[in-house]
Amino acid sequence: MSKELPEGEVREEGEMSFLEHLEVLRWHLVRSVSAIFITSIAAFFAKEFLFDTLLLGPKSGDFWTYRMACKYLDLLCFDEMPFDLINISMSGQFSTHIVVSIIAGFVVAFPYVVFEIWRFVKPGLHSNERKYANGMVFYVSFLFILGVLFGYYFIAPLSVNFLGTYQVSETIRNQIDLNSYFSTIATLVLASGVVFELPILIYFLTKIGLVTPASLRQYRKHAVVGILILAAVITPPDVSSQILVFIPLMLLYEISIGVSALVLRNEAKANADI
Repeated sequence: MSKELPEGEVREEGEMSFLEHLEVLRWHLVRSVSAIFITSIAAFFAKEFLFDTLLLGPKSGDFWTYRMACKYLDLLCFDEMPFDLINISMSGQFSTHIVVSIIAGFVVAFPYVVFEIWRFVKPGLHSNERKYANGMVFYVSFLFILGVLFGYYFIAPLSVNFLGTYQVSETIRNQIDLNSYFSTIATLVLASGVVFELPILIYFLTKIGLVTPASLRQYRKHAVVGILILAAVITPPDVSSQILVFIPLMLLYEISIGVSALVLRNEAKANADI
């Protein structure tokens, strides 16, 4: 994009044409897609680790989450899930391999993708806006990876355990399609990564005046109910598992309130210095 201006200097309109902006954006997108492509290829060749260790881990009773729950809570103690994974399509395993590799590549390359987006946006910000946005790449990446880990170690295994063992009759055995299993894992993990970006979302919504700490506190009760419902849906029907999911998500909401309050304090301080 255009050159960064000295502090205090007003940016003039039309420094770059629309097509020039598109050209700059195109190269940022090319580098981002290239990073995802390279990490996806690496994931494709790491098939044994990607599938046997990572994705099939929540199916095994030796998975870290189950071992901790069994040891400290006397829950989820078992050797193997009572369901079979099957493939019913000729190209099912190969297509699943490709899709899962792309998703894994995106997760690994996510910090770099955020960095490229930041490089595109940063020159268009004023000096005070850049100051308050310092560290944005780190915070966005950190929260996303933290959410992915939370989804993988808590939400995904609890959901797999509940859905994979649920039976309307003991005479019916679950045989789950390969694509259904992996899409469930991927959806839960990626959704968790996105949900953990809530503090960043609140930061920008506060900056443009759509939310305030007071409004977030006002709707805290609604948030508690919503998070409890979410925890009940994605976990087995027991209180301990629901609490394991509820506490981090509620903590995330409280952090968002603090972020919103911090934004308003910084803006008030900046206005007082003018």
